[in-house]
Amino acid sequence: MREAEKLNRGLIVSVNADNTAFLSWRLLLDDKANQAFDVYKRMEGETSFNKLNNKPLRQGTNFSDATYQRGKACDYCVLPAGTKPNDKNIEAGSLFHLEAQQRAKNYRSIPLQTPEGYRPGDCSLGDLNGDGQYEIIVKQESTPRDNSHAGFTGQSKLEAYTLEGQMLWRADLGINIREGAHYSPFLVFDFDGDGKAEVVCKTADGTIDGQGHVLGDASADWRNKPEDRPAGYQGKFFEGVIMKGPEYLSVFDGETGAIKANAKYIPARHPEKENPSPQEMSEIWSDGYGNRSERYLACVAYLDGEHPSIVMCRGYYSKTVLAAWNYQDGKLVHLWTFDSDDAAHPEHFAYRGMGNHNLSVGDVDSDGYDEIIYGNMAVDHDGKGLYTTGIGHADAMHLGDLDPQRPGLEVFNTQEPVGAYGMNFRQAGSGEIYWNVPTDSVAVSYERKQQGPGRAVAFDIDERYPGAECWVRGGGISGLYTCKGEKIAERAPRSCNFAIYWDGDLLRELLDGTRIQKYHWQESDLEMLFMAEGCRSNNGSKSTPSISADIYGDWREEVVFPTRDNKELRVYTTTIPTDYRLPSLMYDPIYRLGIAWQNVAYNIPPHLSVDLVSKFRK
Repeated sequence: MREAEKLNRGLIVSVNADNTAFLSWRLLLDDKANQAFDVYKRMEGETSFNKLNNKPLRQGTNFSDATYQRGKACDYCVLPAGTKPNDKNIEAGSLFHLEAQQRAKNYRSIPLQTPEGYRPGDCSLGDLNGDGQYEIIVKQESTPRDNSHAGFTGQSKLEAYTLEGQMLWRADLGINIREGAHYSPFLVFDFDGDGKAEVVCKTADGTIDGQGHVLGDASADWRNKPEDRPAGYQGKFFEGVIMKGPEYLSVFDGETGAIKANAKYIPARHPEKENPSPQEMSEIWSDGYGNRSERYLACVAYLDGEHPSIVMCRGYYSKTVLAAWNYQDGKLVHLWTFDSDDAAHPEHFAYRGMGNHNLSVGDVDSDGYDEIIYGNMAVDHDGKGLYTTGIGHADAMHLGDLDPQRPGLEVFNTQEPVGAYGMNFRQAGSGEIYWNVPTDSVAVSYERKQQGPGRAVAFDIDERYPGAECWVRGGGISGLYTCKGEKIAERAPRSCNFAIYWDGDLLRELLDGTRIQKYHWQESDLEMLFMAEGCRSNNGSKSTPSISADIYGDWREEVVFPTRDNKELRVYTTTIPTDYRLPSLMYDPIYRLGIAWQNVAYNIPPHLSVDLVSKFRK
């Protein structure tokens, strides 16, 4: 049985525009399926609680308090039915103090200590101190760049905060780690099983941990300078790229930010040379200017079926390498490396160039161990190739129970080169492609973009059809498709980005930028449900949140955005009642690991290992 986080009740209270308070709390993994609850309130200055519900609450794990008095502070408490609150039986996360509020507010503010000239971006979650509540880790950047662009960047910083806004620590990755979505994926998870999450990422000379300790040579500057340009060099760009110097894999203590373990990063830029020339890099990675070689992905996987392992990756356009590690007894232990160019395994060469800008993890072959779905290929739990579809690199991919009428899990993916598999749907464990829609080469030629779809999504948004509906943007492909490949609408939703469980039914709503919209299949149109005023999205045209996840409250998801002034994060939660009752989505194995890899490269929303509609219709 795989190790799971010990979460607390996670009670959250928001104030609605109709002058009611909305309470939402977790159903825990060890709760009885029919567990009933009572809700209590205590006004500020009073010593006793008053019960608010007449009958035990057995539907949903949320409650609307019509007796709330705006402008007055109070405490709310949720307990198993029949239990009266006292100092001894109020468990962690079951009590929430609601400050006196003068207006409706459905978000929790996390004040940030953003450095001058920086912007908070991608985030991740983990219980850093073992109290059953998540803390949030923020990546701060000043001048991030895509790998295909020249120039110097700033220094990425990782900051840890409690949800109440207390800053725990800041680490500076230093000048030898470039800023950007593709350079510094970070993992937050309890890797050693002590109940407290660690933070893991790639580091280099000059990285400063959360206690001020410097890693390696503090004075080293491995960035390419104009004077370093080789004579006759005609590469695409040069300045600011980092193509030499030591590389490390580091484990940071979640509570303090101190580096607890280091290892040499696998894979290295070059299998034999520490300071390879551009020509030598080109022979390995198919370019000599640090584009393909500096594409990093990362994930968490239960490779032994019980304990979480670290998987760090490099490359996907050409050479592709994945390296698995355990963090045990304060040390990093290398488990295996999968290398598409391993001469000892010529069968691996078929896996070259099959990766995406994202990845996913799940037990796709039902053997009890996790596999890594790496775009159009998959690597087994033991580091051996599981399969490759052979259809090449793509941008966006989704793994989950996308077709509940088929056994196992499915993958919806795209094909970036113009071809027969512009959008495709496959069996996750075998790679068998069930159906595909080719790129419209005429449309692509007209647009002068010789590539397939750049974005693709698979979400259950239409109650008439079982499973996920699928659509893409780009490649000349239009329309909305069922998980069987049947075209059900000529016009797909305009949003082709994230999704979120928000309004209380079992379908997903569409999250794009700072908007949440509901798809109405009758009119093939979108209804605005929510807009995060005063906030912005991240990652340029990708318009993604800092993170979306089931952070607290019932099974619906929260979404996190930075404010436009970069001074705070806002954690927005739904205030719409629902009678559906589910344990926290964070207990779902694919979903929880999806939260761990969400910040990696092109951010993709998490999916579940079960189809909710089918689950409740049984």
